[in-house]
Amino acid sequence: MTYRLAAIALATFAALPAQAASPVQALQCGHLFDARTGKLLEARTVIVRDGKIAEVRTGHESVPGAQVVDLAAHTCTPGWTDLHVHLGSQSSPQSYSEGFRLDPVDYAFRAVGYAEKTLMAGFTSVRDLGGEVTPHLRDAINQGLVKGPRIWAAGKSIATTGGHADPTNGINDRLAHLIGPPGPTEGVVNSPDDARQAVRQRYKDGSDVIKITATGGVLSYAKSGDAPQFTVDEVRVIVDTAKDYGYRVAAHAHGEEGMYRAVVGGVTSIEHGTYMSDRIVKAMKERGTWYVPTVYAGRFVAEKAKIDGYFPPIVRPKAERIGALIQETAGRAYKAGVKVAFGTDMGVGPHGDNAREFIYMVEAGIPASYALQAATVHAAEVLGVDDQGVIEPGKRADIVAVPGDPLADISVVMNVDFVMKDGVVYRQP
Repeated sequence: MTYRLAAIALATFAALPAQAASPVQALQCGHLFDARTGKLLEARTVIVRDGKIAEVRTGHESVPGAQVVDLAAHTCTPGWTDLHVHLGSQSSPQSYSEGFRLDPVDYAFRAVGYAEKTLMAGFTSVRDLGGEVTPHLRDAINQGLVKGPRIWAAGKSIATTGGHADPTNGINDRLAHLIGPPGPTEGVVNSPDDARQAVRQRYKDGSDVIKITATGGVLSYAKSGDAPQFTVDEVRVIVDTAKDYGYRVAAHAHGEEGMYRAVVGGVTSIEHGTYMSDRIVKAMKERGTWYVPTVYAGRFVAEKAKIDGYFPPIVRPKAERIGALIQETAGRAYKAGVKVAFGTDMGVGPHGDNAREFIYMVEAGIPASYALQAATVHAAEVLGVDDQGVIEPGKRADIVAVPGDPLADISVVMNVDFVMKDGVVYRQP
């Protein structure tokens, strides 16, 4: 059964549909977060019509014929975007063996639950950076078959031989011989020509964005977590070919040299950025490169590295060493003026816990207002869209509400009471 057929089959098991949008809805918000300015506005009434924001009025006004939602004790924000998730998987001590035992259909069924948890946590959009079931999960969500966030899917990440996204890492010689060496079709490249073909394959596969693994990674079954894995020429070919198809390129990168090559090669965003140096900061600021820290993932793997047997021996030292550094890097990058957007690498940690990244960002020295902007207006800019990320007339009616004031106490983001996506209410007090 193909991934797409598996996704369609999952409709049978999907939860009951969300509440259908009424012709007009009036959300009476106690406060409203203005994502453009980072300020909290006093009471506002947000009028939603046909899945779009029609008006934003001062105070709590009655709107004839409208369905009223009382959010007077809440702060309304634009729907949040997590720019780095993996909805097709979730870390556990069994993750490495499951890759040999489970079928794509198994991962597809799991992904449906992960997607709903993500939406209910307030994330109305995500960028999924590497997962072969998620382009089909995206389609199922768009068709209304299952609940979940709006997805920008990378599909298979692009790597080099032995690199962080080489699917044959860690398998024995006999199995490797049966499979054969992966190439551009499988997202493994070793030349500019390979790199061009790999991007074109992602287009053929229906991806929305390109993900490259510019350095080694923490959880891959390989020794180095930070060695550079592409030449500048290979990165440039990927970026230029991606532009032909309207794609932007995200680069997983921990090590300094691989990060530099990705930045000068023209990627849109650096993910993780653990060993970001002053040279990298300067290059990113000069080129306007975005930084997506994924502090949650760093803290999660550093904590799990203390548990015997959670990670294979080859992975454990990387998780312990690299994971603990990302939060400090995020704070330092923000203070240096690097543009920061929101991402968690969820799938490393448990789906639905995405909002904890806000708390970790604030702990790193990033203001709460900026952290919320990172997941709203900044995220929209990274994606290259202008119809979401703010609560303004004409934009998508993606709205989240939390109790109290998140600028005074960022921890309230863990208590999402209201979720609306495209004017449909999925969660309500």
